[in-house]
Amino acid sequence: MPRIEVFAPAKVNLALHVTGRRADGYHLLDSLVAFAPFGDRLWLEPGAASLTVTGPEAAGVPDGPGNLVLRAAALAGGAARIVLQKNLPAASGIGGGSSDAAAALRGLAAMGFALPKGTEGLGADVPMCLVPRPARARGIGADLEPVALPPLPAVLVNPRVEVATPAVFRALTCRENPSLPEIPPAGTVDFIDWLSLQRNDLEPPAMAIAPVIYTVLATLRATPGCRLARMSGSGATCFALYATEAEAEAALTRIRVAHPSWWSACGVLGDQSAAATAQRTRSTT
Repeated sequence: MPRIEVFAPAKVNLALHVTGRRADGYHLLDSLVAFAPFGDRLWLEPGAASLTVTGPEAAGVPDGPGNLVLRAAALAGGAARIVLQKNLPAASGIGGGSSDAAAALRGLAAMGFALPKGTEGLGADVPMCLVPRPARARGIGADLEPVALPPLPAVLVNPRVEVATPAVFRALTCRENPSLPEIPPAGTVDFIDWLSLQRNDLEPPAMAIAPVIYTVLATLRATPGCRLARMSGSGATCFALYATEAEAEAALTRIRVAHPSWWSACGVLGDQSAAATAQRTRSTT
């Protein structure tokens, strides 16, 4: 059977409102997500279950049973040799592990294994990453509503500081916040203006834990053409939105010169479902 290649795009929380907490401790969210044209890649081929982690961001990523990729394969009952190329920094608030797990499930489906139920047990972000297109995610993340968004040229920056999601939620001072308003139909308003009125409720506690996030946001806001800068997820990755791809590319160049140790990337946020589901194959012989 040919080797299968699968794309795992970065997920960006354009807004993230924390609206409550269930009795079991899970937080209730109302979030708007989009996906980037860059991310991790996986290769799968038949064989005993195994995981090899490579790539520029592989350092510290476990290759044992605790990795979400192997947990996803076990949930699907799929045996495969998997190579994971890590291009996204770990624990960075852009859904890298969840997107990797979702990509593994798509790859296993291409090999003939059924997509399992209960993927939210792997993590709240896994269901939305299975079909990486813009969506409003409510509840603990599995209540998904596809939405139409305009193309959003963006720069993503991570200062290479890991922020633990549980710590951010523990530092949250208010867990009963307003939900997102209704998302306006595409083309009816200036979307970035509308988005600027929304929030990431995890941004203040994350900045208290990792003050460098202040610096990242200030750096993004100082780039010419930046219309909105905000933290994604539980951090520490932040994003900035621009009117044009040229402005985003110029901002990326400026940031890489000023902060060469930071991880950064740019691209147009939106629907990556076609790229993620177009598995490429090649012979292993």
